[in-house]
Amino acid sequence: MKVLIGTTNPSKVRRFEELMSGFDIEFVTLGDLGITQEPDESGKTPEENAAIKAKFYGSFFDRVICNDSGLYFDGLPLDDERQPGLNIRAPRGKRLSDDEMIEYYAALSSSLGGKALAYYLDGIAVYNCGKLSTYMEDSEATRASSFYLVSRPSAKRHPGWPLDSISLNRNTMDYFTESGDNKYDTTNENIMLGEYRQRLVSFMAGALEVEI
Repeated sequence: MKVLIGTTNPSKVRRFEELMSGFDIEFVTLGDLGITQEPDESGKTPEENAAIKAKFYGSFFDRVICNDSGLYFDGLPLDDERQPGLNIRAPRGKRLSDDEMIEYYAALSSSLGGKALAYYLDGIAVYNCGKLSTYMEDSEATRASSFYLVSRPSAKRHPGWPLDSISLNRNTMDYFTESGDNKYDTTNENIMLGEYRQRLVSFMAGALEVEI
């Protein structure tokens, strides 16, 4: 089965390839198909935006997986203008490069004392031959994998995930760029992260109608 991953982010492509590595799925990308058009992401949540993207790219391909993320600072009200939310890449209406993102969020972290607790909220959508399915964890469950955004960047970079260079494991205080796949190292966090991955894989397998 061929499935289109509706993103140009190489790190997101690798993420879904790894998540679905146990299935007979061949992933193709927007670049592989020469798709340059982009949907109007007007949703109010990561789940809504993922659904908009999956439905849009479903007009090009029968089976599509799309993801959208929001970044939230745990100590700021949700309506605070400094809260990135869905606008991670364009926090003030201007789309930022990877280096500009690191500079912007490092400065924001500095204004919050040099270290701020944050978490990502992910929405996933699958389009399968006309049927749209969506999934998103609640914010309380996502807070289990919260981390620190800091003002001093690591020299290392993860292409497509620039904020890994200023993100720290809140227990070990290691940069995400130094931790590899082991960003969350306590037993409780690893269990919860593993359970989340299982729920996510189960959702995608069910939506694509492939055997688990």
